[in-house]
Amino acid sequence: MKRVLVFGTFDVIHPGHISFLRQAKKYGDFLIVSLAREKFVLKIKGHSARHSEAERRQLLESLKIVDKVVFGSKIDYLRHIANIKPSVIVLGYDQSAFTEKLREKLAERGLRVKIVRAKAYKPHLYKTSRLVSF
Repeated sequence: MKRVLVFGTFDVIHPGHISFLRQAKKYGDFLIVSLAREKFVLKIKGHSARHSEAERRQLLESLKIVDKVVFGSKIDYLRHIANIKPSVIVLGYDQSAFTEKLREKLAERGLRVKIVRAKAYKPHLYKTSRLVSF
């Protein structure tokens, strides 16, 4: 089975997120969403999520395209990825947190993973920061 891993906050699900998840699912049989922990949402985005981790997880689990939702690591994101053992990691078109030299860092841990970047879907309309003021 080909496991696909994506990461994100998924605080306010919108058509851009659905496009991202659909693109990711095309790379394998089993789509796993690693949901950003509140600690990292605040660090990366500069504000807290509107919805709790539990609420965001519940919403993602209700989507048919998603096969499994896990919480991201609080400490070591590389170990978190290694534990999941994905065949493919799909990054959002604008995702930059924890992506620098990701392939090399995973290879150092003995993990060979295909890493692809999803295409944007109407980013002028569907970007959470444009849709919601925090």
